[in-house]
Amino acid sequence: MNATEHTSWIAFSKSKCIASGAPREVATDVKRIADSQASDNVLVFDAKTSQRIEIDLRGSLSAVLRRLPAAQQQEPAPDSALPTSSGRTAGRPRLGVIAREVTLLPRHWEWLATQPGGASVALRKLVEQGLRSSKEADRLRQAQEAAYRFMEVMAGDSPGFEEATRALFAGDLGRLQQLVSKWPRDVRNHVLTLAAVTVPNSP
Repeated sequence: MNATEHTSWIAFSKSKCIASGAPREVATDVKRIADSQASDNVLVFDAKTSQRIEIDLRGSLSAVLRRLPAAQQQEPAPDSALPTSSGRTAGRPRLGVIAREVTLLPRHWEWLATQPGGASVALRKLVEQGLRSSKEADRLRQAQEAAYRFMEVMAGDSPGFEEATRALFAGDLGRLQQLVSKWPRDVRNHVLTLAAVTVPNSP
């Protein structure tokens, strides 16, 4: 069983994938399996980032589902970061602008003061340019970190782990496939699914 691009969570019991999909579906499967097999050796991950997900399996299924972290079940609404305690505020609240302290050298402030629109507009433009220019590098780095995070938990003691890690960060998928070929099937398949995202311009 493999995660797809639409998967939110993926769960493993030892080295076997027991569920993947939307959070409520995974939690339901994990609860059912835990109740039937009395197994506490279940690990749940965010299928994209490989962050560990803790599910409180006590009580009934409905109780388990009620306790699921709401933030991990759905994407935040577009305006979720906007102030809600009052009506309109000064400026452009619909943009979700957040005020925070920025420390710069005097020459930086002097330069910003000469830019059209002032310091805030100039800083936003610089950040947007940085986001665009580093988008692909950031995506690759985050994908590598996700793959490594999963590998470390599920295969840290497996043969060839160190070499597989080096192949992952080198972007050598052919070498990685060779090194993980003897790992448990479901673990191997998910590692390779995560690693495939680390290739530039991959789907």
